[in-house]
Amino acid sequence: MNDRAPGQWSLGRAVFRLIVTLIVGTALVFATAPFFAFRAMKAAARDGDGQALAQLVDYPAVRQGLRPQVAAKPVPAPPPPDVWSDPIGAIKRAIEPIVPVPPALDPYMTAPGLYDLARGYAPGAGPADAARGSIFPRLRYWDPNRARFVVRAKGVKTDEQGVIFTFERRDLFAWKLVQIRLPASPPAK
Repeated sequence: MNDRAPGQWSLGRAVFRLIVTLIVGTALVFATAPFFAFRAMKAAARDGDGQALAQLVDYPAVRQGLRPQVAAKPVPAPPPPDVWSDPIGAIKRAIEPIVPVPPALDPYMTAPGLYDLARGYAPGAGPADAARGSIFPRLRYWDPNRARFVVRAKGVKTDEQGVIFTFERRDLFAWKLVQIRLPASPPAK
């Protein structure tokens, strides 16, 4: 004879439901962790929090990925020193071997530059209004170890004109930005 009241759960059933809930919750957090890493990186860049950015961005990997993209864009060289105003600089320049100007990665790697990129704009080209641009990034690719998001500036219609961020899993729930891919062509005005 069953001496339990109708609707009363057994202890085994309650433990089973708790375990299933924990497994589903853990899987949900694991799957959405890259999105939260992107939001944390964007907020840290907006606030200029260098310590948080150091935890969220793999700077050597991002620099290595940006270098060929930025090198393809022309960077104006500084004017050569004049013999009459800077004779030592002119002689030094004549003696030194010609070295190509390294790509200017600094605007891309600063907190304001990362914030503009996270809104889909080139560094320094983003509007001052924080509400403009896309609020949520579009998920382009996800697997257990890598996720890609595309962010498009306001008015940009295709993903090819958006900035693509690649995050890589470093720990169970810790993700780090490892690559930024700039748009192939600037967005049409």
